[in-house]
Amino acid sequence: MLDLQQTDESPDLTQTAESSEPKQPADNNPQSEGIGGNGTLNDQGYVDAGCQTELTMDDIEKMEDVLRQNTTELGDLRAKALDTQFNKESFEKNEDKTRFYTGLPNFLVLIQIFELCKPYISCGPMSVLSKFEQLILVLKLRLNLPLKDLAFRFKISLPTASRVWHKVIDILHERLEFQIEWPERHVLQATMPMGFRQAFGCKVAVIVDCFEVFIEKSSNLLAQAQTWSNYKHHHTVKFLIGVAPQGYVTYISCAWGWRVRDKQITIESGLLKNLLPGDIVLADRGFNIGDSVGFYCASLQIPAFTKGRKQLSAYEVADTRKIANLRIHVERVIGLVRRKYQILQSRAMPIEHMATKQGEALALIDKIGVICCVLSNLSESIVPLE
Repeated sequence: MLDLQQTDESPDLTQTAESSEPKQPADNNPQSEGIGGNGTLNDQGYVDAGCQTELTMDDIEKMEDVLRQNTTELGDLRAKALDTQFNKESFEKNEDKTRFYTGLPNFLVLIQIFELCKPYISCGPMSVLSKFEQLILVLKLRLNLPLKDLAFRFKISLPTASRVWHKVIDILHERLEFQIEWPERHVLQATMPMGFRQAFGCKVAVIVDCFEVFIEKSSNLLAQAQTWSNYKHHHTVKFLIGVAPQGYVTYISCAWGWRVRDKQITIESGLLKNLLPGDIVLADRGFNIGDSVGFYCASLQIPAFTKGRKQLSAYEVADTRKIANLRIHVERVIGLVRRKYQILQSRAMPIEHMATKQGEALALIDKIGVICCVLSNLSESIVPLE
């Protein structure tokens, strides 16, 4: 019989049976024993990882304060950057900017002008300036900035600034010219200021005067002689302007050489054709146009002359004072237009603006004069109604 007794050299059958079963790897995860460490089981049975930090609550609050400060500074920088731009949003949010750069009373008036001109301003996909920015560039009439300055401000080349300037000036003149209109008689009478009513009833139709604009010296000797002013000691051109009693420009002529007399400009410009029988025209002594005004069955009121006498009579003094107190409004309107749009007085206008392009009836200076008067009319009148 075989000896079934286990010897030292015989294998242990129990160990052999156990070794035939696969061994399970040891679970070293501490989470298996109550999920120790920094993690905890959530409702879905997953482990939420914990996070250790050395930041205290004071450190976190300081970081939040720095973040708020940086956010505020970023907002301020964005607002300042918007103020330096010339887009629609920057003007819409800043009425002072609108008044400073355009001379208009508010953004609403500016946007109405833009809507009038917008369909005629070209702006393609390669255009550097938007339609609104092109309009603002031309409103340099307000500050009379050099084209080089505008090129730097709008980040464009000098030829582009010049091209936009001439193109949009033509558009503005064409679209706004209708604003210079001779009012109907019933409109004048219905809104006649009280000072004119007391002096002349409701008969005053217009106050006329001329104002000068400095220009550069021409190389043409005849042009030099026609534009030289001994009174101003400068080469100048002048405009005939007509102002309604309400304080709005109702007529402006083309530019004439300074040597042309005021009487000749008034007769040849066509202003008198607007008069109706019974109208009264107020003017200065230099406008000796009584006969021409009388041709239209109207009357001219000017300050009295001494005509070789030592002094005026008491009646003439009172009448002259009455005319002067009302005629002064045309000088106030002229001063307002020239102060508001510096292109008419700050520097001598380039001689190129005097030339008329082929196929056009008006020179650039004529269009500028009309545009400045129209924009001035869109502001509040300086003549009180009461």
